[in-house]
Amino acid sequence: MPTLAKLGATLLVLTVVALAALWTPDRHRSDLEARYLHDAGDLRDIDGVKLHVRVSGPTHAPALLMIHGFGASLHTWERLVPSLDKHYRVIRLDLPGAGLSRPDPTGDYSDERTLALLDGLLAQLNVSRGVIIGNSIGGRLAWRFAAAYPDRVTGLVLVSPDGFASEGFEYGRAPEVSVFTQLMRYTLPRFMLEMSLRPAYGNPDALTEEVVNRYYDLMLAPGARDALIKRMAQTVLVDPKPVLRRIKVPVLLLWGERDGAIPIANAADYQAHLPDSVLVPLPGLGHVPQEEAPLRFLLPLSKFLQSLEAQAPLTE
Repeated sequence: MPTLAKLGATLLVLTVVALAALWTPDRHRSDLEARYLHDAGDLRDIDGVKLHVRVSGPTHAPALLMIHGFGASLHTWERLVPSLDKHYRVIRLDLPGAGLSRPDPTGDYSDERTLALLDGLLAQLNVSRGVIIGNSIGGRLAWRFAAAYPDRVTGLVLVSPDGFASEGFEYGRAPEVSVFTQLMRYTLPRFMLEMSLRPAYGNPDALTEEVVNRYYDLMLAPGARDALIKRMAQTVLVDPKPVLRRIKVPVLLLWGERDGAIPIANAADYQAHLPDSVLVPLPGLGHVPQEEAPLRFLLPLSKFLQSLEAQAPLTE
C-alpha cells in the first residue's frame, strides 16, 4: 500500500508539473484590441452583449450579413470585403465570446439566443432585409435565422453548413463535452491549435503563420475559451428537415470538395429539403474556402448575388 500511495503521489505531482508547463493564460484585452480593433465604434452593445462588428460599404446598399464558423472570427471574410463593399453594405461580426466580442453575461450560447442577437444587430443598424452568409456553425445559424425571421432574409449563402447530426450528436439533446476539451480553458499550446486548423484547408500550405497567429491570439481573448466550450455544451440540434422546408428564398451552397470537417456529401441532405437551392462544389478546397481561395469563392458568390438582384432589388 505505501508503494501505491507513493506512485499515486508521484503521478499527481507529474500531472501538476505537466499542466503548469502547458498553462496558457489569456491575452490582455487591451493588447488584442490594439492589434485587431479598427475603431472603438466597432464594439456595439446588443441586448447587454458587447459585440465586435465591422460595417463597410454604402449605407443604403443591399446588406450582406456574414457569420463565421466555430473557433473563427469576422476575419475569416477579410479577403472578400474589398470586392464586395463597393456594391453592398457588408456586415461582419464576432459571435458572442469569439474574436473581440465579449462573452455573453447571461451565459446563454444557445442558437436561439444568438439568433435574437443577430436580429437585434440588424435592427440597430436599420437593416430590414438582407442576404445571410454563414460558414460551418455560422451556416447553421444562417438557415435557422432565415426560418425564424423570414421577412428579414432575401437570400442565403451556406458555406459547408453545420446542422445535420453527425457522430456524437443527436437531435434534441446537448452533446457530452470531453474532459480533454474542457482542459482547453487552462492549456492551449499553439502547436495544438495549428494541428486542429490544418485539416480545415484542402491545401494545408495555404494556412500561413499570420493566420495561425491571429486564430491563436483571439482564442486567448479573456473568456473566449470558456464561451467556446459553453457553446459546444449548449448546442442542441433541431431536426433540420422541417426547418429547411420553411425557407423559400434562393440558397447557394458553396462546399469545398476536400472538406474534412463536414463532407460535401452532406450537401445532398440540404438540397433534398431546400426548394430553391444550387450547389457549387469547390475542387481542391476545404472547410474555409473563403480563406483558402477568396477569388475562386467570389466568382459563384458574385454570380448568385447578381441573380438575386435581377429577380428583385435587394433593398434594406
